[in-house]
Amino acid sequence: MTGLYYEEFEVGQTIEHEKRRTVSESDNQQFCDMTMNQQPLHLDAEFASETQFGERLVNGLYTMSLAVGLSIPDTTDGTIVANLSYDDVSHPNPVFHGDTLRAQTTVLDKRETSDGDRGVVTMHVEVFNQDDDLVCEFERTALSLKKAHADVA
Repeated sequence: MTGLYYEEFEVGQTIEHEKRRTVSESDNQQFCDMTMNQQPLHLDAEFASETQFGERLVNGLYTMSLAVGLSIPDTTDGTIVANLSYDDVSHPNPVFHGDTLRAQTTVLDKRETSDGDRGVVTMHVEVFNQDDDLVCEFERTALSLKKAHADVA
């Protein structure tokens, strides 16, 4: 288990996630297939070539999901009770096949639950491509175990 318990999160703390991933055409195709998203901007090279982007874009929900996956080992792996929300999602720049993405997480807020057994942690996740362009950002709120109660849960 590599995730942090509630007590180990510090408001203002920024975690640079070391894992990166280069997004392939196959990643994008499979994600679109699994989610039944047939948006031609993601899948149809001819259609996409006629857009302002000039080529297919990677599905934004894939980008967000990948960021969560990249961040889990350093934040909530084995210490989470549940993800409570994803808020304020934005995609300020496109992601293309072949882009290599990395993520960083900043702890915005934390509070104990009313029973004091767990804690709620709100994090701001940012995703950057290989050129350090911000391609996605969002807030993630998680219900986290407290170290003292981890064996009881």
